[in-house]
Amino acid sequence: MNASYNEQIEVQVLGLFISPAHNFKGHYGKPAGKNPIHSLESVECVAGKGLVGDRYFGLKENYKGQITFLDDAVYQALCEGVDAKDCEPERLRRNVLIKGADLNALIGQTFEISGIQFQGMEECSPCFWMNQAVGEGAEDFLKNQGGLRAKILSDGELCLGKHNLNL
Repeated sequence: MNASYNEQIEVQVLGLFISPAHNFKGHYGKPAGKNPIHSLESVECVAGKGLVGDRYFGLKENYKGQITFLDDAVYQALCEGVDAKDCEPERLRRNVLIKGADLNALIGQTFEISGIQFQGMEECSPCFWMNQAVGEGAEDFLKNQGGLRAKILSDGELCLGKHNLNL
């Protein structure tokens, strides 16, 4: 797949997270699960499947959330806004904590980071579990800025650090 990109933005991948099982999905009316969330230096992206080792890997064909991104500025504001200063970013259950990208602007866009192509699909809408995982008010705070759900269009390894995001 060869794409032509017209714009380049410097971004920084600050966190990479996967979890082998669900803590919230399927737990309605029950306590959250206690499955670990792994913080990684790099993660293997597989086109059409997701992140190796993650709970959504190979879930179903054309799944919109093969990878999820969260804006670090939103994360920082959330921690201040709901008085959750001790909240680690992995609690938000997004895969990539990124700085320097307007994630909502990537909805409907094909973009590339570190040679890996992605298709921005939709906002990663927050659910009521955010209030339990992060702090009261987190769900409302994250509306319209809960992150980006994307499909992975090409294989590659995504690593922590500075990268160019090509649009």
